[in-house]
Amino acid sequence: MIAIIDYKAGNQTSVRLALESLSASAEITDRKDTILSADRVIFPGVGAAGSAMRRISESGLIETIHEVINRGIPFLGICLGSQIVLERSEEDGGTDCIGLVAGTVKRFRPSGGKDKIPHMGWNSVELLRVHPVFAGIENNSEFYFVHSYYPVPENTDCVLGRTNYSDIEFASVIASGNLVATQFHPEKSGRIGLHVLENFCRWSGKC
Repeated sequence: MIAIIDYKAGNQTSVRLALESLSASAEITDRKDTILSADRVIFPGVGAAGSAMRRISESGLIETIHEVINRGIPFLGICLGSQIVLERSEEDGGTDCIGLVAGTVKRFRPSGGKDKIPHMGWNSVELLRVHPVFAGIENNSEFYFVHSYYPVPENTDCVLGRTNYSDIEFASVIASGNLVATQFHPEKSGRIGLHVLENFCRWSGKC
């Protein structure tokens, strides 16, 4: 079973429906015991860092997510879920995040107003190395993005994919141990996004 972390916001249902289309069993939950007994865990992110962190802190889920990583359970962060795994975000006046990966989250600041914020629509992802979650995915494939902030990991070794927008080359995929996080939405990225989710459903958490 795949546990989809419920933080009372975001796109939990669309992620669950995408998984069900792949015949994967999934449950939206904020129960610690359910999350820790799951085969895999997804943090589906839509919304603001401040409210998301307040919710998961109130629910005791920060410690639960750390335990998921420590146990080696495969973990997928999506969109906001690729940001809150870092240490701190500029969003909401500055927000302390979960701290699974060293680094910060910054806001796009386009020069000359030539690019719209949020970054919304299809954009390519350059894959920097082989990873099981992206097996069979052609390099520079396009995925669907909706975000105003982007992750900046301290250690570039954990950057699996990168994308260019508004004169910024940002980490659009982070991979570290049993954690993978995508700034794009695989559940909104058509057939190729479903392929990523299908790979995640088969992934053991090891590379």
